[in-house]
Amino acid sequence: MLKAGLDESKAGINISGRNINNLRYADDTTLMAESEEELKDLLRRVKEESAKAGLLLNVKKTKIMANNNLSFWQIDGEEVEAVTDFIFLGSKISSDGDYSHEIKRCLFLEKKAMASLDKLVKTKDITLSTKDINECILKNYAECSNPRLFYIIPYFCGQHPKCRDPGEWALERAKQNVNENFLLVGILEELEDVLLLLERFLPHYFKDVMTIYKNPGELRQHGLFI
Repeated sequence: MLKAGLDESKAGINISGRNINNLRYADDTTLMAESEEELKDLLRRVKEESAKAGLLLNVKKTKIMANNNLSFWQIDGEEVEAVTDFIFLGSKISSDGDYSHEIKRCLFLEKKAMASLDKLVKTKDITLSTKDINECILKNYAECSNPRLFYIIPYFCGQHPKCRDPGEWALERAKQNVNENFLLVGILEELEDVLLLLERFLPHYFKDVMTIYKNPGELRQHGLFI
């Protein structure tokens, strides 16, 4: 990706004075441009540099989305599927900018995920005297054997000292935080670029997010607290 010279290319989207044309992740790459010609140029650069390393573009897994009616798109004679929405960092992004369905989807997924943890405190296989999440985990009961539990609960619980241990208090705090705060969850390797995109394309939900991110002191002015 670096050899393809994407960061030096003038093709891309200008957001707050910064030119952004790609977001790179461990197993995924997103290219962005203001025209079909620019996008094709970026994609060709990636294809050419990838081919030098013995890597080929999987057209079947490549999708394109535009904010106009795009039904057919080709690159070097190969057709690329045009879509009206796709999953980006675990969230559905649509060409019309409507986020209402994604909010409902996130609420459903988080409630389903947190509900699956209820058995940790409601299981009848453990007596009342030993019905403790910490002991359940330490003794490796089947319902507590998932190693990701040590990461899931503290992650959603927050920065409180009690969140370091995935106990009952941390679980309840995690549920509360997910319900109230975690409508958009993702692993962001290029946080600032993602925030800029969200601020531009979803201003109703992410207006001034970069200002708040770079100046935590302004949180109080926006009525937000961390």
